[in-house]
Amino acid sequence: MKKIDADKETTNEKDTLLKNSHSSKISGAKDTLKSLGPGLITGASDDDPSGIATFSQAGAQFGFGMLWMALFQYPMMTIIQEMCARLGLVTGSGLGGIIKKRYSKKILVPLSGLVLIANTINIGADIAAMGASVRLLAPEVPVLVSTIIFVVLIIGLEIFIPYQKYMRILKYLALFLLSYIITAIIVGGSWNQILTSSIIPHIEIKPEFATMFVAIIGTSISPYLFFWQASEEAEEDVAKQKIKEIGKGNPSVTKKEIKLMRIDIAVGIAFAELIVWAIVITTAGSLHSHGVTDIQSADQAAKSLEPLVKTFPHAGEIAKAIFAVGIISTGLLAIPVLAGSSGYVLADTFGWKQGLNKKFKQAKAFYLVIAAATSIGLLINLVHIDPIKALIYAAVINAVTSIPILFAVLKISNDTSILKKETNGKLSNTIGWLTFIVMIISVVIMFITWGK
Repeated sequence: MKKIDADKETTNEKDTLLKNSHSSKISGAKDTLKSLGPGLITGASDDDPSGIATFSQAGAQFGFGMLWMALFQYPMMTIIQEMCARLGLVTGSGLGGIIKKRYSKKILVPLSGLVLIANTINIGADIAAMGASVRLLAPEVPVLVSTIIFVVLIIGLEIFIPYQKYMRILKYLALFLLSYIITAIIVGGSWNQILTSSIIPHIEIKPEFATMFVAIIGTSISPYLFFWQASEEAEEDVAKQKIKEIGKGNPSVTKKEIKLMRIDIAVGIAFAELIVWAIVITTAGSLHSHGVTDIQSADQAAKSLEPLVKTFPHAGEIAKAIFAVGIISTGLLAIPVLAGSSGYVLADTFGWKQGLNKKFKQAKAFYLVIAAATSIGLLINLVHIDPIKALIYAAVINAVTSIPILFAVLKISNDTSILKKETNGKLSNTIGWLTFIVMIISVVIMFITWGK
């Protein structure tokens, strides 16, 4: 009898352990899913209209020739964004505030100026692309009218929608990018060639290739993403009540929180690079293979999605609609990130109260910068820029601007007085400095090839 009771106890103990283990796994999975926020949004916003135009042009112009850059960029982007996230999470400050503390306001001001210029041009180009996309859906609507509506909507969302709800909206907008993955599978081609091109680098020594290489780097490793990432992690510290305001106090951060942040970054950047890979395959298979090697308009870019709906009546119109909705959605996602990073960097520079957690009356200067950056981006459109070319030039400007800011990030990430025990490891430093060198060399080669 005693043996039977003992066996029952053993069985009950095993059942309890299994239940606890299962519960622990579920809890861990939930924690991981909940942690997907700033990193996922950063990754999705990286595939903004500027990115879509750049990657589309790369696929149309060079076919699968630049496909390898998706895999090539992944470790560089992940490491750099992790540094920025760690800086924000551990210090509770934005990147601008940390740079000012580590160096001085004299160093931060010119860097802030570069970020503001790059961001504003990028916003202008993104707004232009959104306006051009509306014309695909409703040609009778004047571009100026549609762009004004977008600007008012974006400013209103950032100022009046609570931070946590706004973050959820941004996550859902990222789903529109999945249309490129489906189209890439449909277009396909020689998968042996695709896989080979995804791994083995292809280099061409000519101005067009050098410019596109720098544009892809610039739209992927952009200064606005550095500032946004650090400030959003600091926003998370505020949301968890670890600090009262960004830049005020020293948050207590656990190893688990740092691990979850790294998962968030890794997943977000993986999503971004998967979309890059898919866009290049899509445009290479649907445009380059049919002799379209230079995308001049949104209408041409939309044709890349026709294979997605080729069996449907009016496939061309449906493809235009999908493309337009994708551009508009990513614009609604990316422009607030661009404008928000401008607000963060100026607030850090001049010591203003800041944060999307705050109401307008609590951080007026911060929100006015966001509104002004978005509005000036709208004014840029009055000079009648070519949306597709402007988006690629914006990416090139981002690449040039990133270099001095990346240098500052690398130096600060190794400063024990700021990060204590959470400074860079050997792998982070190796990949980080290699990224810095690659960016300098690529920009120099671009300027040299332009001069020939």
